[in-house]
Amino acid sequence: GFMMYWVSRCNFNSSELKDIEYIRSYYFRKVEVTRFDSSVGKYIGYTEYGVRNAEEWNKDKGNLATMRAQKETYCHNNIGVDYQVA
Repeated sequence: GFMMYWVSRCNFNSSELKDIEYIRSYYFRKVEVTRFDSSVGKYIGYTEYGVRNAEEWNKDKGNLATMRAQKETYCHNNIGVDYQVA
């Protein structure tokens, strides 16, 4: 069968919001097809299928606002906890 999945990650150098990058990558058959990158602020396609997805998803302003907020709501909160534990 075919497997599609997504992975969210936070790249960071410190717990400061300006030093955090949120990335959600979408994969199909182990190949990254589309990515949301908070540094760019929109979806980016890497395959023909991914480019079509990115074009459609970038039209949805509500979804983009939600994804842009993940840097603070998902990453910033969790990184703060990780820093306290370390």
